[in-house]
Amino acid sequence: MGDIARSALGGAWTVLVGWLLPTALNVSVFVVAVWPSLGRTGESLRLWSDGVTPLSVGVLGVSVLLGLALCALQNPLYRVLEGYALWPNALYAFGCARRRRAKQDLQDRLALMRWERHEREDRLAPDDTAELTALRADPRITRAARKDRRRTAVQRALLRERLARYPVNDAQLAPTALGNAIRRLEEYGYDRFRLDTQVMWNELTGNAPEQVRRQVDLARANVDFFVALLYGHCAVVLCAAAALATAGPDVPLLLTAIAVPGLLIPVWYRAAVSATDEWSAAVRALVNTGRKPLADSLGLQLPGELVSEREMWALVSKMSRLPHHERAAGLDPFRARPPESSPRSAGDSGAA
Repeated sequence: MGDIARSALGGAWTVLVGWLLPTALNVSVFVVAVWPSLGRTGESLRLWSDGVTPLSVGVLGVSVLLGLALCALQNPLYRVLEGYALWPNALYAFGCARRRRAKQDLQDRLALMRWERHEREDRLAPDDTAELTALRADPRITRAARKDRRRTAVQRALLRERLARYPVNDAQLAPTALGNAIRRLEEYGYDRFRLDTQVMWNELTGNAPEQVRRQVDLARANVDFFVALLYGHCAVVLCAAAALATAGPDVPLLLTAIAVPGLLIPVWYRAAVSATDEWSAAVRALVNTGRKPLADSLGLQLPGELVSEREMWALVSKMSRLPHHERAAGLDPFRARPPESSPRSAGDSGAA
């Protein structure tokens, strides 16, 4: 019972922090800044004038309902921000090309700093000299290099951190910063071990250590918080803009309700992108520590060679994703053999 209670409280905590709390903040902003312009007639006016307690109960109830609704809709909400839903094909292609260029620029800037450091230390190979010359000839990289040379070691590490928010494979690039930041943690298992974590997620989390699973949930709750805050601010801005058509003396307050949340929306988006770093680290730990328990639960033996392990996980992922095919027999060399039963002694045989 104790484990069940801890599990339930843990799940409730992630929903509370990730969705209910930011929804309550957004509903409070709406009530303070927009509701006075909308709630001047009938039942709305009576609720407003009844005092703090009824209004607080109403805010709490609406926050819980909206927060749970957002939690249930989190997948489509994420897909819009990642660039997978409601994006026209032309805009999607433009976004992917832009992100590919941004990733390449970061790679070139870091490579230029690395080759220049080797040049100062007289460790530059002939092939590297040609690449250094090509990078210096690029005007885009040259302009950025002027600032990069003045960066400290910590600031240069931040550039590598920004580059790490992109998936390794350019074919996996998404049109938005958040989409790429999430995609890099989704492709980690496949890139390193050919373990498709998108297909095997339930099996992987079901066998990983409890602490690692908890870290993944808490890390995602941080991203959920900023995503819910962002969508709520968008709703507040739209409601305030609609209220301007019928507003009287509350126009300055409505303008503030439009300007302040509108300015904070990109801040919350960038915060969500940054929060994926902890989420990515948690998923990396999940894959690294959960592979062996997963293999044991599937009746497989984890090979000692990385090449063989990648082959095994590729077959497991395909068998889970595709209909059965004779090629699935390729998993037989990796299957754990049942323990051989010890032969009965002669005395036992005679007694039988």
